[in-house]
Amino acid sequence: MKKSNFVALILGTIGVVFFALGMCMGLLPEWGMFRQGIVCGVAGLVILLATVIIWRKMEGKAPIKLNARTIGAVAVGVLGALLLGIGMCLTMVLGKMVLGIVIGLVGIVGLLMLIPLTKGIHG
Repeated sequence: MKKSNFVALILGTIGVVFFALGMCMGLLPEWGMFRQGIVCGVAGLVILLATVIIWRKMEGKAPIKLNARTIGAVAVGVLGALLLGIGMCLTMVLGKMVLGIVIGLVGIVGLLMLIPLTKGIHG
């Protein structure tokens, strides 16, 4: 394993753990730690962003250029993930099975669209 991949693995794991713990702290009212959860979640996001920057620098790659295509791909990914999560919540928490499945499937299709959007379709 290359050194850059190992560093990305460690930093990515730390960032995801902080983000997930922050989400649990913020969204579980039984814990009573909403503000601490927000701080922990934001710290996780900052670590994950730093991971991308550090990994790209170690690999000798150019920084990510913000153009319309990149912003559009990020928007499609965020929207797809949100729709998938909303569908899951509707199905499992609110008991609206059909509506939840339909919205969840729309989210999955949105996430699947990321592959041709980012990599393209080659024959």
